[in-house]
Amino acid sequence: MTRSQPMEPWIVTSGHLGTHGREKHHFGGSVRKGEYIVDSIIAFNDVRIIDGTGAEPISGGAVVVEGNRIRDVLSHRATSLPPGARTIECKGRTLLPGLIDAHVHIICVEEDFGDALRKESPSLLTIRALSGLRQALDQGFTSLRDCGGLDAGFRTAIERGYAVGPRLKVSGRHLSMTGGHGDGRWPAEFHEPAATPWSFKGIVADGIEECRKAAREQLRQGVDFIKIMAGGGCLSPTDHPGASQYSHEEIGTVVSEASAVGTYVSAHCYSNQSISNCLEAGVKSIEHGNFINKETAESLVRHGAFLVPTLSAYEISPDHGDKPGFPVEYRRKIEYVRERSKDALKTAVDAGCIIGSGSDLFGAAQKRRAAELELKAEVMGALEAIRSATSVNARILGDSEELGSIEPGKLADMILVDGDPLENIGILKDYHEKIPVVMIDGKFHRNELI
Repeated sequence: MTRSQPMEPWIVTSGHLGTHGREKHHFGGSVRKGEYIVDSIIAFNDVRIIDGTGAEPISGGAVVVEGNRIRDVLSHRATSLPPGARTIECKGRTLLPGLIDAHVHIICVEEDFGDALRKESPSLLTIRALSGLRQALDQGFTSLRDCGGLDAGFRTAIERGYAVGPRLKVSGRHLSMTGGHGDGRWPAEFHEPAATPWSFKGIVADGIEECRKAAREQLRQGVDFIKIMAGGGCLSPTDHPGASQYSHEEIGTVVSEASAVGTYVSAHCYSNQSISNCLEAGVKSIEHGNFINKETAESLVRHGAFLVPTLSAYEISPDHGDKPGFPVEYRRKIEYVRERSKDALKTAVDAGCIIGSGSDLFGAAQKRRAAELELKAEVMGALEAIRSATSVNARILGDSEELGSIEPGKLADMILVDGDPLENIGILKDYHEKIPVVMIDGKFHRNELI
């Protein structure tokens, strides 16, 4: 962490702001580097700082926000602030970077989302998805990476202020081979795969040219990255989690198209074969990885790829999978991959993999997305679990220069926690009571201390 030195004393005279040895400026006018704009300063005082880099916390420190950026991170109280600065006395609470969930499906508003697609109109599903985005921000997640479902319009709606929610990275519709994890047809169905503008239903594409066309189409629509189904899954009717899907040539074609426009490919994989196929083809983000062994984990390190485990998808989803209509076979497959999830994470940790954090929750379970950090902490420890969901996830999103840590110059996305997450990381789940402040882009989404 960069610990700032105390700034020079401030002089405010006749409506001017100045510092010793610096020219004074009117409010609202140009301000030289090193000077504060008085009415845009917020100082979090007497706060415990977990900066998201993995560094040990600072106790009794301060963080000063100017405009939408972090100006100073201090190991003591901020005492040399100009008149007009707003001070929040945190009384020993803990300040964290805004949390990042790198694997979500916001459009999956029901546990059995295929059933919801048949019963609810696109407009209703859109409204429910917008409600889910606001709920994610309420929970302290200031950035999300949607790995299948949301299109670029949701991202734009938030950027333009038409909707309230976290910063978004979207992959649009995922790519699947016939009979793969993204092909939702049951064995007895013979119709062509459903084609919808947006939804969790993927694009079924086979062969190099179909994969190229599908990738280009998603890129044309403004996605941030491409998601492929490179292995079997749990919530699909005709495959098994241990299967590998797509050939090296098909995966490489999608990677080539993504690379051509400066982005990357994320791949759903459980098996070692599917992970290896993706790494050799240039995939940069492996999702889940529940069956990963030592050799494959070491290969992942050599390739410099990210691993995004999603433990909560298996620990929480079965709780909501007993509703009528949720296929029994889906529950069996969830249990099958759940048994390996924590062992796989430990294997990846021991190998030195770069580990991000995703929840991959559907329906009502999405309100419990912070449970992912608690589950990871059982294997990685609380500090590393927090790092995975902050600075590491910022790297996965491609935003490490702006997000993911509490450091001078970064965007002011932060949450204030009533308690110490290193002692009890489970308090992050109780966001109504334990997260009184959520700040995004230097603005308060919620501030219950006033």
